[in-house]
Amino acid sequence: MFGLKLTLLAAAFAPLAATAQIKIDPCCAALASSSLKERLLHPGQTAFESRLNSYFDVKQQSITPRCIVQPKNAEEVAVAIKTLTAASPAKSCNFAIRSGGQTPYAGASNIQDGVTIDLQYISAVEYDADKSLVKVGPGARWNDVFTTLEPLGVITTGGRSSTVGVGGSTLGGGISYFSAEHGLICDNVLEFEVVLADGRIVTANQTQNPDLFTVLKGGNNNFGIVTQFKFRTFKYEGMWGGLVIYPETTIQDQFKALINFSNNVDKNQKSAVIVIPLYQSKTSLELILNSYDHAEPVVRPAAFNEFLAIPGNISDTTAVTNMSNLAAAFASQTGTSVYFGTLTFANDLRVMNAAHGFYKHVLADLKAKATGDWQIYNLYQPLPPVYWRDSAARGGNILGLERFDGETLCLYQIYLSWQGSEQDAIFQKAGADLIDKIGDYASSIGAANPYLYLDYADKTQDPLAGYGAENVKKMKAAAKKYDPKQIFQKNVPGGFKISQVAQGRPVQAGEQREEL
Repeated sequence: MFGLKLTLLAAAFAPLAATAQIKIDPCCAALASSSLKERLLHPGQTAFESRLNSYFDVKQQSITPRCIVQPKNAEEVAVAIKTLTAASPAKSCNFAIRSGGQTPYAGASNIQDGVTIDLQYISAVEYDADKSLVKVGPGARWNDVFTTLEPLGVITTGGRSSTVGVGGSTLGGGISYFSAEHGLICDNVLEFEVVLADGRIVTANQTQNPDLFTVLKGGNNNFGIVTQFKFRTFKYEGMWGGLVIYPETTIQDQFKALINFSNNVDKNQKSAVIVIPLYQSKTSLELILNSYDHAEPVVRPAAFNEFLAIPGNISDTTAVTNMSNLAAAFASQTGTSVYFGTLTFANDLRVMNAAHGFYKHVLADLKAKATGDWQIYNLYQPLPPVYWRDSAARGGNILGLERFDGETLCLYQIYLSWQGSEQDAIFQKAGADLIDKIGDYASSIGAANPYLYLDYADKTQDPLAGYGAENVKKMKAAAKKYDPKQIFQKNVPGGFKISQVAQGRPVQAGEQREEL
């Protein structure tokens, strides 16, 4: 298939075969015969197993690619793509693209019996003071970015967990503690370096390939592999923030404070809040965990007065600190199974109260059925118009949030983690049922919203459809232009595929996926 005789393939793998039982795979053999030979990891090698075990979710860890290739720059990514797509799309190799490996469903950034392109070593973080920007590789984690920039007195919008990868979170849109003042993470990208399906390395910004620049901001992995981001930076002097825990009985006060905070984000653009009702089986306590974050070193800013007046808090870690410390508080742990699901709805107390009621029923059911160590978190956070205020001036994004005519929204996420694959069905059903019930209730009172935040979405959801019909058309047009052979639709099964969206809605059962 790749113009190599079987004898040459066997010779290329002879040193490995002497130390491990490896099934010769033509895709991995082709990579071994290229300049990437020294970049390959194979089953049975310690480094291979270590990379699998570093995935966030055990379902991703349980998938075994035939090999992992770890390019170190854009040129090597181009070699990998050209090698893997040397035949016609129908016969070329299937592959996955991994930056941080944080998406918690099987096959999102790993692949069974294919090749995983692991961007771990394309992770440099380099500040350019003259241009007030930072260059970041997709394999970097947000902790790498923050700890590089903080000593220099500058920062950029970035993820709220230190362990989340830069690549995936940015291409999904990205929400930051700095978003009220500086916008979504994707709207702080000045330029992308992208390897296309034919191996070309191109620049996408407001003047070069501007259509690609726009669709990459929320469009996931449908158009190419991003090998560098250039983010704008801004002055930074430190933070105030931390985590405050309350008893679950304060939930009404929490929701009322959140609604008022959300309606006034434009007046308090340095402040951010997440309200998180939670339960952890280890403690058997129903609690509320609030994250308070303020983008300057001011103790207990007035924006949080209503929250801070709620009595009975159990613990309080708020202090003048750094962004890297705040992000470390939400560092993710590997070794469990995880379910994400998301909804967006109006900033409406009725929906929040209903959602909490549904959560209590789901929690009671899980307490009766689940075993071992498990957790459930419900994240409520503002999604106000100020987040995308400057998007159009910066080249736009593909999220479609401007459709909602200045409406302040609430972004909801259900986060479940558990141990033991025998419990997968219990927890996945619990998460899906909770999403369905909240969504149905919001729809029944006219408070539903179609937007789904891609970085929180379950594989059964379709965030791309939620961007709206016009943006679906733009993504389809860009995919056809930059990937006419549909490599990223057919040969990269992970991620949310634009070819599986029809006229701003998911493809229905029995409906043919569109040929772009």
